Amino acid sequence: MLVKKADITPELVSRLVATQFPQWAELPVRPVDVDGWDNATFRLGERMSVRLPSSQAYVEQVEKEHRWLPILAPQLPLPVPEPLAVGEPGCGFPRPWSVYRWIEGRTAAAATVANPAEFAADLAGFLAALYKVDPSGGPLPGTHNFFRGGSPAHYDAETRAALAALRGQIDTSLAEQVWEEALAARWDGRPVWFHGDAQPGNLLLDPSGRLSAVIDFGTSGIGDPACDTTIAWTFLSGESQRVFKQRLPVDEATWTRGRGWAVWKAMIVLVEQLGTDPGEAELTKNVIGRIFADHRDAR
Repeated sequence: MLVKKADITPELVSRLVATQFPQWAELPVRPVDVDGWDNATFRLGERMSVRLPSSQAYVEQVEKEHRWLPILAPQLPLPVPEPLAVGEPGCGFPRPWSVYRWIEGRTAAAATVANPAEFAADLAGFLAALYKVDPSGGPLPGTHNFFRGGSPAHYDAETRAALAALRGQIDTSLAEQVWEEALAARWDGRPVWFHGDAQPGNLLLDPSGRLSAVIDFGTSGIGDPACDTTIAWTFLSGESQRVFKQRLPVDEATWTRGRGWAVWKAMIVLVEQLGTDPGEAELTKNVIGRIFADHRDAR
């Protein structure tokens, strides 16, 4: 049965919970204020949340988070999701799903981060602690995280197609240079734990506007941490970018690969936006411009 994200309703979640976890059957279910793409997320009462993969592509992440988050959490300086239960397919929903303890906070945004440089330092500190966790037995890059932590070369064909589609929209010669340098800056280090999607939607702020929790470890794994650098161009700028680059414990080659990850993602997003959302397309072009500027400064 094909179940799309729009088909995952509070009524469906209520039925799943009542059937499989009757101790929580009386708790109200309601959508969260800010939802993601990979999962449909709902509040369950006041102290829990329910996350249901929006497609089969995200199913592997359920078991991974339940296996590893309890190991990672005690070693990290900020709260991360705490798995409470794993649900099974049922009530017409064909995939496993999860119940977590609710973490208070609002997702990061330019208007709500109180001190961008402090935010950047706190995020770099969190990632640095994550990189120190023993990676033994951790999940290597694969389909569970769309090959984050591996070589950006996995997306070479997709990048070449985006370059061809964007001629006349951006400086594709410079974009290709950024990409080629990322491919050449090969990683041969010891695998480390990485988050894989350290972007504002997965970073929570407390009422004062300070980073207070990091969520959604669906693309986490062990390998090359270059994929964790991309927020330097998608969200940070000026002093906050400088602080993040100074505090994150990675070498220059990792930043070079990170620019490759960032330009790949920005270009494939831009190709789609040009035909659907011109306003968002301009914002993505601005991100690409920041990648280009940083590339020039690094030379």
